[in-house]
Amino acid sequence: MAAAALVVAQHPDGDPACSNYGPSEPLPDLPADLRMLAVDALDQVVSHRSELAELWAEAANWSKWHQDITPLRDVRDPPIPPQEEALFEI
Repeated sequence: MAAAALVVAQHPDGDPACSNYGPSEPLPDLPADLRMLAVDALDQVVSHRSELAELWAEAANWSKWHQDITPLRDVRDPPIPPQEEALFEI
């Protein structure tokens, strides 16, 4: 998750890395192909097969943890907004 946060921090729409927990020195530009790997890693972290997700599900602040992951993922792979009107009738 930390590595994904650093990758997302370099995305134009991403939040900068946390000064308290992030790197003390600026990172070089990371390769663009790491972005999709970061999304895949975050997807695996929250999947039902993830031991980490299972452990967090038992914690009182599970929803906060999940809320912190969603924006990281959505910066790189934003959800598709709902379509307001139909293009054609069925």
